[in-house]
Amino acid sequence: MRRRILGIIALMSMVVTLGAFAQGKFPTKPIKIIVPWDAGGGTDAVARALARSGEKYLGVPVVVENKPGGSGAVGLAEVVQSAPDGYTLAILPVELGFMDKTGVYPFGFKDFTPIMNINTDPAALTVKTGKFKNVAEFVAYAKANPGKLKVGNSGTGLLWHLAAAVFSKEAGISLTYVPFSGAAPAIAALIGNQIDAVSVSGAEVQAQVKAGELTMLACMGDKRLANFPEVPTLMELGYNVNINTFRGIGGPKGLPADRVKILADAFKKMMEESDFVSTLGKMGLGIDYRSTADYKKLADETAATLAPILTELGLLRK
Repeated sequence: MRRRILGIIALMSMVVTLGAFAQGKFPTKPIKIIVPWDAGGGTDAVARALARSGEKYLGVPVVVENKPGGSGAVGLAEVVQSAPDGYTLAILPVELGFMDKTGVYPFGFKDFTPIMNINTDPAALTVKTGKFKNVAEFVAYAKANPGKLKVGNSGTGLLWHLAAAVFSKEAGISLTYVPFSGAAPAIAALIGNQIDAVSVSGAEVQAQVKAGELTMLACMGDKRLANFPEVPTLMELGYNVNINTFRGIGGPKGLPADRVKILADAFKKMMEESDFVSTLGKMGLGIDYRSTADYKKLADETAATLAPILTELGLLRK
């Protein structure tokens, strides 16, 4: 009997040990981060800067794959359909909070497991140098010429379009919105005098502003941009506009809590690497760590803030 009891204890100990070993085994193979946009953009830069130190903290390589198409829907769909094991993740765009309601995405944040937020960047009102000196001149011209000013964005219903629309409503002006396939072609059109302004992020126009080709009239966040401390916020100028994009990381729905914690802890350390901090700083991209819970809260609050303008623009599905 004693021998039998000892055998049972040994077996139970082995099971516990194997269980602990199995739990400690994650991850055992490379982790993939899908960027649902083309290479070279802000989202891609954030993902690649983060991934460079992935193996240091996770013990396996972290690889970035670009899967553009459908305003991000192609890459995001791959994550939704993948196994919830923590090996397939994505940089999740702010638009996941509302584009299921506009019909562009067949899914929303509810179909993903949020892990943490990485980056936040405000929109910025930018014009060709010499066109307008400040926001007051821009607004005065728009009021005198309703609908004449053309403002470019990265796509109808995407955040930069909504940013311009929120500003237009707050300023009491009428603008014409011109969609492009991304921020880069919108900026090129502005330089080529095809449009009058863009409402993309300050980071996306940083090079052209520093070169003197473009002038940033105002930032649409709640504080001035670190790389452009001389540029006022719209809130400072009396306009209640605070529109920010954010980039977080997440996996498919159902990702186990223990794996979420492993990933969140590792990614937080990766964000603290000097190379990551330096890379984002040079590009003018704001680092904004938020825990899993705070990341979800940010997504919910942003979607609620934008609901009225989506309704006003007639973009919500009936």
